[in-house]
Order: sequence, then structure tokens, then C-alpha cells
Amino acid sequence: MRLVIIRIRIGTINVFSAFIHLCMAVKVQLAASKEVTREVSMNSGIRRQQLESFGRAPALLSVALRQFPKKMWLYKPSADRWSIHEIILHLADSEASAYVRCRRFIAEPGSPVLKFDGARWAGTLGYFHQSTREALEIIRRLRRMTYQLLVSLPEPVWDHTVEHPAQGNITLGEWIEIQERHIPHHIDQMKQNYDKWLESNPPRKPATPSRRSQSSLPMMRMTVNTY
Repeated sequence: MRLVIIRIRIGTINVFSAFIHLCMAVKVQLAASKEVTREVSMNSGIRRQQLESFGRAPALLSVALRQFPKKMWLYKPSADRWSIHEIILHLADSEASAYVRCRRFIAEPGSPVLKFDGARWAGTLGYFHQSTREALEIIRRLRRMTYQLLVSLPEPVWDHTVEHPAQGNITLGEWIEIQERHIPHHIDQMKQNYDKWLESNPPRKPATPSRRSQSSLPMMRMTVNTY
């Protein structure tokens, strides 16, 4: 009888111990789940900021271009640097490439993408003869369409990858981080061009009336009043 009671107690202890372990496992899993949820929420918030910055970039470009006189858009600080004109055409070609690449992430994950060689394109596509007005319109329209597509994506799609020729496998989330900085980077490059141009083309100071002309004004008024 005593042996039976001991076995029952041992069995009860084992059940209780298993229950304790189960409760601890559940707590650990819940904590991990909360951490993952918090991390996903944080990542989503950061990504939303990146997307808004990505979508606003063409407007920032338009505002920046108003600061630079068009007569200096062809100015090159050196032979190996792009002019503002060339930068605008580069941004249009880059946007066209990004338009296709973004959709490759979504529709064909895991596939390779072609390398975009901006320097070669600029050197062989005759940027000098192309319209900056049309290029700016391409940037504006393609960026808006890509932005509208990206903001509607479900969370799992941001982990889609493509095989980049230089960077290897890259996720859509990593790609948007790079693209979000592209136009602002080239705006800074334009500002550097403008500052360099100003060194040899300082703005003219407004003309001030001479003392002689100022002193003659009262005499002219007096002469007029005598008639």
C-alpha cells in the first residue's frame, strides 16, 4: 500500500514538473513572439520612413534645381566629373533600371539582375543632346509608380531577393535603403558643382548710386520747382 502511495506521489511530481516546464516554455515562446512582433513593427516603421523619403525625392530634386542657374548646368568641375545636365540624364536612366529591377524582386525572386553601369551609359548615350525636361518627367513618373507599388506590398515580400552582379543576394528591403539615398546623393553632387562654379563666376553686386548723382538730385528738384 505504501509503495502504491509513493508511486502516486512520484507520478504527481512528474506531472507537476512537466506542467512547470510547459508553462516556462510557453512563457519563453510568448516573449520571443513579442520580441519578433516588436522588431517587425520597428522595421515597418523605419521602412515607412524610407518609402516616404523615396517618394518625395523627385520633388526635392525639382526644388534643388531652382537654385542652380541653367547657364551652369553644363559646367563640369573636372573632366571626370558630371555636369548637372549629365546628372539629370543619369538619374532618368537609373530610374528606368530601378523600375524594372524592383518588379523583378516582387515577381521573380531569386532571379539575376543586369548590372547598371552608369558611367558607361553616360559616356555612350549622348547625354549632351538629350532633354533634361523630358528626363525629369521620366524620373517623376517612374518614381511615383514604383512608390505606389511598394507601399502596397505585404511584409513577407520585403524578404524577396535577387542576385546582384556586384552585391550578391540582396533583399528588397536592402535595395530600398540604397535607392532612397540615390537622388539626395546626386543633389549634393549638384551643390558641389554649383559651389565650384561660383568660385570663378561670383554673383555681381547690385549697383549703388554715386555720391555725385545723389547730391545732384535736390538741385534737379529745385530746378523743376522753379518752372
